[in-house]
Amino acid sequence: MAGQVAPKKEPAPWGILTSLDIYDCNPKIIRSAEQIRRYVVELCELIGMRRFGECQVVHFGQDERVAGYSMIQLIETSLISGHFANLTNAAYIDIFSCKPYDPDQVAAFSKKFFQGRSINIHVTRRM
Repeated sequence: MAGQVAPKKEPAPWGILTSLDIYDCNPKIIRSAEQIRRYVVELCELIGMRRFGECQVVHFGQDERVAGYSMIQLIETSLISGHFANLTNAAYIDIFSCKPYDPDQVAAFSKKFFQGRSINIHVTRRM
């Protein structure tokens, strides 16, 4: 129709960041470097991401409030990182990629893997 302006299309996001806060995880799993590395491998297979280099998993923190493993895995399209807090049995995981993936699928898989009781999900689309 004459005189009407077409609605503006939202540009496709350049990347997506999913931040997961998983509470009341199984302490045996979040305190195991092997299990954390296995999580990364299985997560990358699930969402079709190619790992770049080895997954780094390091335990540190003199302050018991923050002590636990931290993890970082470069992926071809960005990175996956996380911290696992011993004191609260919580996992804080970030997945950032310019390749699309389903945040709900990632959240469900992660909660199940770490046997968490509850989860908060934050999704940011980078334009």
